[in-house]
Amino acid sequence: MSLTPIFAAVQEASRQLPALSDARINQVLEAVADAALAQTEHILSENRKDLARMDPANPKYDRLKLTEERLKGIASDMRNVASLPSPLGRVLKDNVLPNGLHIRRVSVPFGVIGIIYEARPNVTFDVFSLCLKSGNACVLKGGSDADCSNRAIIGIIRQVLEAFGLSPHVAELLPADRESTAQLLHAEGYVDLLIPRGSGELIRFVRQNASIPVIETGAGICHTFFDRTGDLKKGAAIVNNAKTRRVSVCNALDCLLVDKERLPDLPALCAPLQQSHVLIYADEQAQAALNGHYPADLLLPSVPESYGTEFLDYKMAVKTVGSLEEALAHIRRYGSKHSESIVTEDSGHAARFCRDVDAACVYVNAPTSFTDGAQFGLGAEIGISTQKLHARGPMGLEEITTYKWVIEGNGQIRK
Repeated sequence: MSLTPIFAAVQEASRQLPALSDARINQVLEAVADAALAQTEHILSENRKDLARMDPANPKYDRLKLTEERLKGIASDMRNVASLPSPLGRVLKDNVLPNGLHIRRVSVPFGVIGIIYEARPNVTFDVFSLCLKSGNACVLKGGSDADCSNRAIIGIIRQVLEAFGLSPHVAELLPADRESTAQLLHAEGYVDLLIPRGSGELIRFVRQNASIPVIETGAGICHTFFDRTGDLKKGAAIVNNAKTRRVSVCNALDCLLVDKERLPDLPALCAPLQQSHVLIYADEQAQAALNGHYPADLLLPSVPESYGTEFLDYKMAVKTVGSLEEALAHIRRYGSKHSESIVTEDSGHAARFCRDVDAACVYVNAPTSFTDGAQFGLGAEIGISTQKLHARGPMGLEEITTYKWVIEGNGQIRK
């Protein structure tokens, strides 16, 4: 079945959004947040159907799962988006030329944004709220794992849109099949920007096959380097939070790098991880330091594949390094340019780490778990961009707008 009529309907719906006042948009977002809470049981009932088809041991299970508490958080994020200033109509540059032409660069919507994502139904709410606030319509292509949840959510959103006299095509959910993905990748003339959210495999596939512009939201292979001057109390809390706060998200810690001079402190550094039964893949020196201090059934020797792996689980690699330079080299080789952290009391080492690490987010004495649009004050996020073109890091409202030049004259002609 051709999806062109759907794409055309979304494009047409997008044209009514620039005329909406920010106050009206905020009313819609507040109403969707209210409806999500009012229909919590319906959403959770549909979500349970999706969960029943997935093995709880699957790393995607936690991402797929919705709870009453998580829905309250989602509604709160939508209200936060509503409370933010509009990203539209901002004058980014303003200049009058010698010939009297008045030139302004003004922020505007992209128009239609397509999102391809996997088992994360919260993305349906996040994308809608950010797109509407920034004047964009959205085409959503969720995975089959979350289809019942996504359809319940999009149904609620469209009910609210219609209640406000807006086209339901402002937010469109495509069928959860591969043919829909293929058509979305080539929706030239209808979809202005495509953002994939999910596994490295999904993102590579979209990048290699799309014929419309793509912003990559790459996989998160995140490191924390415990420097020779690192504070042990800070380090233990940072490592534990980065690894165990929520293991299925892209900002979770995958590899702890420890300076060889601090190997005696490694047991204390890793001690809090025992409570969450974190499995550690340690190199020879780190394993020797942990033997007898960390549960034997949770301590395994590392293999080459232990490094450069996004675990999305209660698993973590540990690598001993001889210096800051060696830590930087390891991150260059295995990192995904997402989020990297150093625990240090040496301001020179901190400055060098921030300068030389090539990542969207670089932390000093704080966990990578903070890489999140809401945490950065963006209200919510449409994804974490690991590329360098247009947007980098958590993508909020400003990152899903573009600009146009507006030139006002009074009869000037070019000679």
